[in-house]
Amino acid sequence: MALASMTGYGRAEGADAQVGWTWEARSVNGKALEIRCRVPSGLDRIESQARAMVGKHFKRGSINLTLTVARGAGAQPFRINRDLLQMALQTLDELQRGGKVAPPTADGLLRIKGVVEAEEQVSPDPETEQARESAMLKTLEAALKRLAEARAAEGAHLNEVLQQHLGRINGLCEVATASAGAQPAAIRERLQRQLADLLGGTPPLNEDRLAQEVAMLVQKADVREEIDRLRAHIQQANDLLRAAGRGEPIGRKFDFLCQEFNREANTLCSKAAEIELTRIGIDLKSAIEQLREQVQNVE
Repeated sequence: MALASMTGYGRAEGADAQVGWTWEARSVNGKALEIRCRVPSGLDRIESQARAMVGKHFKRGSINLTLTVARGAGAQPFRINRDLLQMALQTLDELQRGGKVAPPTADGLLRIKGVVEAEEQVSPDPETEQARESAMLKTLEAALKRLAEARAAEGAHLNEVLQQHLGRINGLCEVATASAGAQPAAIRERLQRQLADLLGGTPPLNEDRLAQEVAMLVQKADVREEIDRLRAHIQQANDLLRAAGRGEPIGRKFDFLCQEFNREANTLCSKAAEIELTRIGIDLKSAIEQLREQVQNVE
């Protein structure tokens, strides 16, 4: 198995001698497994079985099932009330003999209320009904299989996109590491310049005091820990993608991991002592947000 998306569509059709039916299954992203099922009146008994079947195939996503049923092509939806038609013909014949009405037309006869009646659907016997419901559920199984295939196909593309975003985040971590390495010297230089401006040419602080001030500022501005955590998060993200390959649902865990990614990027930006490192932090936040948007659709 591979990474699965929560977006997809599946459709399957079935029929017996009297009726035909179609199952449609649509899926979009959701925080948990949410199932909405619409079936025609009289088939409510199969709804619970349909929901259970969905739960066997999917762990997350908002899934809509729709069952439509149509009468077979050979079925007669209407019947002629021959007794009423015969009575109408006799009455018209009597009126015609009296010269009071024109000869009737077929269209006129059929328009007489009650001559054409909707044929009542005869409920099938229990054995036929059970066989039909079993066939309908088998058709649903086919629709769900196609939905799973669609989600898997979308998931394969999604996996490539996630890998690209993780690669960009890793590259920015490398650039941030190089920039962070120059921070102590930059802090020392800036502190000396600021002290010189404040003291107005008087002798600057001695080397020991300056070293202490620089050490405290460097400690506050040290982003190596944040970069190390970002690298650890990248490794964890790759572990999750491998777990998805084993059929495990990873979407919620990946979503929480994106929050940790963002927390480290925010801290890096707040600690940055140089514009260049701030820019890298902003790029990191942008890449992480793009990653999170894609993760929202992972099962």
